[in-house]
Amino acid sequence: MSAPLLAARGLDYRYPGGIVALRALDLSVERGRKLVILGANGSGKTTLLLHLNGTFRPARGAIWLDGQPVAYDRRSLVRWRCRVGLVLQEPDDQLFAATVEQDVSFGPLNLGLPEPVVRERVIEVLEALQITPLARRATHTLSFGQKKRVAIAGVLAMRPEILVLDEPTAGLDARGVTRLLDALQKLHEAGTTLVFSTHDVELAYAWADDIALFHEGAVRVQGEAAAVLRDREAMEQSRLRPPLLLEVADLLGAGQSGAPTPRSRESVVALLRRRLAGPASPVPAAVTVEHSRHR
Repeated sequence: MSAPLLAARGLDYRYPGGIVALRALDLSVERGRKLVILGANGSGKTTLLLHLNGTFRPARGAIWLDGQPVAYDRRSLVRWRCRVGLVLQEPDDQLFAATVEQDVSFGPLNLGLPEPVVRERVIEVLEALQITPLARRATHTLSFGQKKRVAIAGVLAMRPEILVLDEPTAGLDARGVTRLLDALQKLHEAGTTLVFSTHDVELAYAWADDIALFHEGAVRVQGEAAAVLRDREAMEQSRLRPPLLLEVADLLGAGQSGAPTPRSRESVVALLRRRLAGPASPVPAAVTVEHSRHR
């Protein structure tokens, strides 16, 4: 088997005061996949993400990129962060230029790219995230959802192979979540490997190819999304409940004939309607007796 595109091997990390954040952590990011790091709040997910692009350096263990351990000198970090882009949970932590266009331009200009190339990249990512009309807007006037997409655009302008996002849907309303996930799906279809953290099991089930179940600074289990979410023991130990859509789909017998298990609300509802429209089930005797008492 080929090596993962990005991997963490045996990571340990402590915050000042001896607070353990990561312990003997292993993680694999496969090229072209959508990986969700799923865990309860406070389990250490953000700390892990900050290791994946070299912002934090582990006390023990290593990050591997394309089968090679990474280095932390300035030149190596620049190359690393060009390949692995990180979007923080709070967009205000990443936006600092006066306008959207200036903010998105900063990364490519810092790489020393010619201005025509930078301009082309800015136009491309603004269109991809459907925020072209915001180009000349002041960043401080944007809504929270708009700031999220601008922060992602600034990272995408660097053209990373892997986009890592910390709780990308946090703070967004339903429409904002849909628009953001649609944009991320298009990026994935264009070849970007995606990694994001969340505590939302429904989102993880609907969206992920693979899930790394995270608890107390370590990956408890990693694998195909539905298989991980069906591991009740691991889910309980991680203080999470299986997604309702998966439980309903399983009760309806989805996937038993080899067909893929439905992953969206719409597909589960459609399956339920088909089941209800099928041959009528016999009425239980208890219900028949109860009905006769009220005639």
